[in-house]
Amino acid sequence: MLSKSLMFNLHHVHPHHAIFTKPKCLYPLRKSSIPTTLTTTSISPSTSTNVHTIFHKKCNNNNMLAPMSSSQFDEFHPDPSLTNDDLKPTTIDQRNFSGWEMASLWIGLVVGVPSYYLAGSLVDLGMSWWQGIAIVVLANLVTLVPLILIGQPGTKFGISFPVLARSSFGIKGAHIPTLLRALVGCGWYGIETWIGGEAIFLLLPKVVKTSSLSQSISWLGTSPLEFACFITFWIAQLAIVWKGIDGIRELEKYSAPILISLTCCLLIWAYVKAGGFGHMLDLSSRITNLEFWSLFFPSLTANIGFWATLALNIPDFTRYAKSQHDQIIGQAGLPIFMGLFTFVGLAVTSSTKVIFGHVISNPITLLGEIGGLLTMVLAIFGISLATITTNIAANVVAPANALVNLSPSWFNFRRGAILTALLGIVCQPWRLLKSSESFVYTWLVGYSALLGPIMGIILVDYYLIQRMNLSIQDLYTLSPNGVYYYSSGYNLRAILALVIGILPVIPGFLQNVGILDSIPKSFAIIYNNAWFFSLFLAGGLYWIISFLKKKQEKIDPLLPSSS
Repeated sequence: MLSKSLMFNLHHVHPHHAIFTKPKCLYPLRKSSIPTTLTTTSISPSTSTNVHTIFHKKCNNNNMLAPMSSSQFDEFHPDPSLTNDDLKPTTIDQRNFSGWEMASLWIGLVVGVPSYYLAGSLVDLGMSWWQGIAIVVLANLVTLVPLILIGQPGTKFGISFPVLARSSFGIKGAHIPTLLRALVGCGWYGIETWIGGEAIFLLLPKVVKTSSLSQSISWLGTSPLEFACFITFWIAQLAIVWKGIDGIRELEKYSAPILISLTCCLLIWAYVKAGGFGHMLDLSSRITNLEFWSLFFPSLTANIGFWATLALNIPDFTRYAKSQHDQIIGQAGLPIFMGLFTFVGLAVTSSTKVIFGHVISNPITLLGEIGGLLTMVLAIFGISLATITTNIAANVVAPANALVNLSPSWFNFRRGAILTALLGIVCQPWRLLKSSESFVYTWLVGYSALLGPIMGIILVDYYLIQRMNLSIQDLYTLSPNGVYYYSSGYNLRAILALVIGILPVIPGFLQNVGILDSIPKSFAIIYNNAWFFSLFLAGGLYWIISFLKKKQEKIDPLLPSSS
């Protein structure tokens, strides 16, 4: 079972096609181009598959899979209840994320307080310094695979995660995975914002922190001063979000070199003050080989779960990439950046034993100990920038897009982001963190495990069933003849696979939150490997059900397709 210390430190992935004689390759046709003699002929599922394959082969041969141009947008007539400017496929002009800008996104995400703890938490469990860093790097190499795979349709078709989810869960069923992802994002948003506010509070002058304003108020659950720091940080983030995706891109692009510079300064300071990194290199393993392997898989799963949320909604960003090459090159930096930054966290933390006589694992506390006005200013600026870049990209974009998908006529990205931020206040992260820290982190890790089956279903559907071919027009229609309408807008096969993929994880989660005293060892193993288990279980089950359904339709092509 994953230890509580690791959990604590780890805070800080219809067959009713229409035949057209002159297809426009995945994009809607002009009405004038549809022949009057053969507009939409209903055909059998087996024939449908062949027609669909030929349809996309012609598109690929004609190199028509490029992003939409402005003229193609003129031909695009989606259902008004399923789209707005934020949900439409991105145009060529909107594809402005280069490989460096995708990499900058990950630098901004990686450099932060939670990432700082990762390798150190594993060393606290008894691993050597290199074993801790190796597990972090390995976990992110594993995460990189679904990141690139799920990011591919985002770049290829210019669609966001909610729109991609329509292809596998159904036009209406897509709300299930997107809202699940949104709830996790809202919870993390509030907690990260509180951490940012705490950074400001801890680095304030002592005379301010000891004033009457720092006394806790029972009905508020915190002190007015801490709450004011929280709201200050909340407003600072909202100012960036208000500019939309371009504001986020600019923030990540220009903050990356600043964060790298500040990280290097901290590492150099620790090296000079401690006289090298000899103390870190002396951190050898304190556990046996058997104990190491008992910790290896839950530690690997927890580190994968660290980015499982963003791995799921990465199309929200890759849809703006200039090319597949840019999105792949940009994302390939994740394991490198994570490895380097966790090395910094481990090296600096181990150096504090030599410098101060005791270990200081919290970077905010460390910067306060260093002292000096310039250090304080740089610390507040650096930690605030690191937290904002992580929080906005990881915890705002997905909930905002999920809300836009829920009601495109009312929500846009800004409104969705504002509601996400407000929900971050409503969840009162200061009460959660102060009342039951282990519960919060267990809940977050357990909840992120729910994202595994969603990822498994989407990957199986896109690569094995859809064969990387999507009909853009059908992703934006409520017509019962639409490819992704399934049964009244819901793909019952995907929903069934999702539920079954989640069920085996529940006993382990209930034990971790204290509801169950004991569970069979097999359920404990499942929970420790929840992301892997649920992903393969749900994905495999969905593929089997879909295969049997297709086989049944071949036997009797006149059977109606209801799911």
